Amino acid sequence: EKRGGGGWCGWFLVLIVLASVGLAVFLVVKQKIHKSQPPGEAAPVPGPPGAVVAKYSDALKIAMQFLDIQKSGKLMNNEVAWRGDSGLQDGSEANLDLSKGMYDAGDHMKFGFPMAFTATVLSWTILEYGDQMEATSQLHPAQESLRWITDYLANAHPSDNTLYVQVGDPKTDHGCWERPEEMTEARPLTQVNASSPGSDVAAETAAALAAASLVFRNSDSGYSDSLLKHAKQLFTFADGYRELYSISIPGVQNFYNSSGYGDELLWAATWLYHATKDQSYYQYVMGKNGEEFANWGSPTWFSWDNKLAGVQVLVSRIGFFGSEKGGGSNSDGVMKKYRATAEAVMCGLLPKSPTATTSRTEDGSLIWVSQWDALQHPTASAFLAAIYSDYMLTSRTPKLSCDARDFAPSDLRKFAASQADYVLGSNPMKMSYLVGYGDSYPQYVHHRGASIPVGAKNNTGCKDGFAWLTSAQPNPNVAAGGLVGGPFLNGSFVDTRNNSMQNEPTTYNSALVIGLLSALVTTSSVVQSF
Repeated sequence: EKRGGGGWCGWFLVLIVLASVGLAVFLVVKQKIHKSQPPGEAAPVPGPPGAVVAKYSDALKIAMQFLDIQKSGKLMNNEVAWRGDSGLQDGSEANLDLSKGMYDAGDHMKFGFPMAFTATVLSWTILEYGDQMEATSQLHPAQESLRWITDYLANAHPSDNTLYVQVGDPKTDHGCWERPEEMTEARPLTQVNASSPGSDVAAETAAALAAASLVFRNSDSGYSDSLLKHAKQLFTFADGYRELYSISIPGVQNFYNSSGYGDELLWAATWLYHATKDQSYYQYVMGKNGEEFANWGSPTWFSWDNKLAGVQVLVSRIGFFGSEKGGGSNSDGVMKKYRATAEAVMCGLLPKSPTATTSRTEDGSLIWVSQWDALQHPTASAFLAAIYSDYMLTSRTPKLSCDARDFAPSDLRKFAASQADYVLGSNPMKMSYLVGYGDSYPQYVHHRGASIPVGAKNNTGCKDGFAWLTSAQPNPNVAAGGLVGGPFLNGSFVDTRNNSMQNEPTTYNSALVIGLLSALVTTSSVVQSF
């Protein structure tokens, strides 16, 4: 009995020791999985996409729907019950087919500048996170939506130095409240050309088509080649005839007035380098144009207007993955300037950084730069932070130094997740700003098509349709996936249809939130070359 009892106690002690060792191993592995390594130690390089995070997966599927809602033209495989064909005659006055593309926001304008930015961001997302999008069955829908835009952009470029940059008249369009399927107003075209150039819009379109050419290179090489040809021509036009399109066309100054064109030139050249590996584009960014336009050492906000932060990150990609680099070396002084500025952007975003920006909501939880379309900047910033974090992980770069304080890639990802979580409901209003996600989201979205019942017999014309704008009833149609403008500085939000400042979704914001959610939905290593 004593031997039997002693053996039992011995095995019991062995089991306790093994369990303790197992628990310790589990905690270490768990720590590595959650990338909570100290900043001085490189985390393991992620493998193929891992487990999908349900809330980000659900949100991504909903966010993708808004791109379908915004489509113009003859709709194919339309799954939005309250949308139909519209804008079928767009471009006809110039014998062009500009029926595709996407409406800008809650109106029916086609603004080429932000639409091209939408395509560039969507392309970047697919190139970086296509495998993660595939894990949630969203890669193909994203590619289809991207092609819907690039078809339009390519058709809007009928000759080397001509680009149609707008369909519709903003004053006329905003003077109507009607479904796009019911439009009868004239939809004039606006173009830039050698006599009235627009380097900003032409270069952004070049960036969009160059990036998209990479997306379609393997699946449709002929289409990819065509997009790249347009991109090269548009870049030559933009660089050769330098002027703001808002100077050439004063009428656009009230809608997407560009603050400069140097950022778009660098943005386009960087994308063309990634698409072609042509050294001339690399030298364009690294040479005198970088000196003139890159604004090294001064962090900026990434948006439809200012692409410099995106340029810093995208150029840094070349430095992270040396096999992709063209000319020079990782120690190249100019590359260091781009990389240092990208890191200054990242340090400004991290809330515990010594150089953290003060541009946040009063509770400090959300990046906040502007009361108009407030969610654009935090979403765009979080998207860049997620990308930069993944560059660091894949290149085994262990730390980011912010005024002598070190941060790990996981810190950037934590910041990106905090902004996404705020959008999805972790905010003072306890509501989702992504329409259709969760139990509480805006019911009075500023969106013409969503606010008017399909088949309505009354108040469906240009002017009498404003009865729906002022209606006290919630929208009969859900603008699913739309990211509304967002909160005021104090975190408050007013859900009324007339509140376009806070309650109007935009197509380019959808591209940004799709990018952010695609980055967070799971983890994997990024490709070292597009």
